[in-house]
Amino acid sequence: MAAREVFGSRLSFVAAAIGMAVGTGNLWRFPRVAAEWGGGAFLVALVVANLMWAIPILMAESFMGSKSRLGTVGAFRDFMGRRFAWMGAYMGFVTIGIMFYYSVVCGWTLRYVAYSATGTFDDGRDTQALWDGFTSTPWQTILFHLIAIGLVGFIVARGLKRGFEWILKWAIPTLFVILAVLAARALTLDGAEEGLRHLYVPEWGRLGDARLWLEAFTQMAFSTGAGWGLYLTYAVYMRKGEDFGLNAAVVCAGNLLASLLGGIAVIGALYALGEPRQIAQATEGNEGLAFIFFPQLFGEMPGGAVFGVLFFLALALAGLSSLIAMAELATRNVMDAGMGRRRAVGLVVAVTAVAGIPSALSLEFFANQDFVWGVALLISGLLAAIAMMKYGLERARAAMDADSDFRIRAWWPWLIRLFPAMFAIVIGWWIFRAIDEFAPDDWWNPFVTFSVATLLLQWTLLFVILYALNNIFAARIGSGPMTAPARTADGDDATSS
Repeated sequence: MAAREVFGSRLSFVAAAIGMAVGTGNLWRFPRVAAEWGGGAFLVALVVANLMWAIPILMAESFMGSKSRLGTVGAFRDFMGRRFAWMGAYMGFVTIGIMFYYSVVCGWTLRYVAYSATGTFDDGRDTQALWDGFTSTPWQTILFHLIAIGLVGFIVARGLKRGFEWILKWAIPTLFVILAVLAARALTLDGAEEGLRHLYVPEWGRLGDARLWLEAFTQMAFSTGAGWGLYLTYAVYMRKGEDFGLNAAVVCAGNLLASLLGGIAVIGALYALGEPRQIAQATEGNEGLAFIFFPQLFGEMPGGAVFGVLFFLALALAGLSSLIAMAELATRNVMDAGMGRRRAVGLVVAVTAVAGIPSALSLEFFANQDFVWGVALLISGLLAAIAMMKYGLERARAAMDADSDFRIRAWWPWLIRLFPAMFAIVIGWWIFRAIDEFAPDDWWNPFVTFSVATLLLQWTLLFVILYALNNIFAARIGSGPMTAPARTADGDDATSS
């Protein structure tokens, strides 16, 4: 463990963590949802959601990663005991399930960087036909999926210092510069102020609408990476003496800033250059907004060729920075089982390359996987809270205080205790929507894309498989600082109850 790499500075760690949190959703989901749910009132609810959900769970993840120096499986085993290694495997496999189709999304962004750089979005181009033609051409969607995961694999294989730390400490500031340029450009367009008014002027009366709060908590859970296990994985390389609360708050603030800049760029441009009917159509779905409507706008915008390249470059940087974290999560768990980094990365890339093909071939399959594993992230957050409660909240708080510049306040244990109730409300909201809105007549059918049954079936299958393999996971993962010194007679961790 003495030779374990660590981030060179707090800035490098925070930059990597912000890259983990900032993804394509900051540029396509956040603007659409914020504009739909009350503008500035939604932002108020989003800030509250970050304080109550994201920051406490990110603090829990960073404590688990930094103390165990192991990936998700080993961290849960060491914090909860050998019988609970399956929980870490569940958190890890949910995020890996997202990685399988997220690499396809990153491939889309790379293809559209190439489109924009070659002047494809000239005035009058049928961008709907372009999108349909690309997504219905298997060799293209598979090829760019493979390019994306291959590029990320190359970066992760180089390790922390020569790989993802070095890349991310340059890529993330570059991403924010591009977002600032795009936002500034949007502000110069005639009519953009109407979009900003729609996006950011609060409709205070909507704060009394429970659905607004549920949407805000959902956006926060999907956007910040809280409960994904990604922050836990990066915390394995955290230096001693880091401030758990401050780092988590900075990551959430950076993620929110990226969303605000993305919102200005996207909604400002939509209102400046789009007809009201077109705006309504454009904001009906994430993919349509980014890959159909925006290319059309760039074809009409003065200087659109340059800003088209910048927009899709920002989208690609956001996506790839998150994909790097997902690949490192998978790699870290395989390495904990005894495999060297290069071989582990090769295995992760090969499995992802094959497992991502169904999503590359079918947008319906892609949508199903996004629905199933996106909502399952809420369960992963719950597991992190349970791990903290079993370990001992006051015990964890005291340990974090010992390693931090500032004391962890009493609110942290209380928010972790409150988390199961918040989880029940938000997950209940999603199940209600699946029954009432997404598939009211087919909620029982597991082969319907957005049904309750497809959620429960895939979650249950994963649980049964991982629970059955629990003892193998617990035995194969190597020892970390928490378990290496001593073992009990029956093989349980001496630090676990």
